[in-house]
Amino acid sequence: MARPEVLDRIQGAEREAEEIIEEAEADREERIAEAREEADEIRQEAEAEADELEEERLETAREEIESEREAVLEEAEAEREELESNARENLDDTAEYVVERFTEEVHAQT
Repeated sequence: MARPEVLDRIQGAEREAEEIIEEAEADREERIAEAREEADEIRQEAEAEADELEEERLETAREEIESEREAVLEEAEAEREELESNARENLDDTAEYVVERFTEEVHAQT
């Protein structure tokens, strides 16, 4: 093989190597960009899921609080009714006692 042919083959191989390197670098950059996009999508999905989970937990907590509030109000109402009933009973007993004492005092002075 003549020197010019060898030189041409070497230069051709170098050009081919440069093209392969350029393609590999472009492919690498493209893959990096795709990976970044995918990572961003995954992050956004995770944030959306976290927000949704947080909202669900808040709603559950609100429902539990409302349920507890209703239970406390019902219990307080029952206690109020019981106290009111006891007060009425005591009022009747007190009125009866006062009438008895009054009657005794009236009879004692006569």
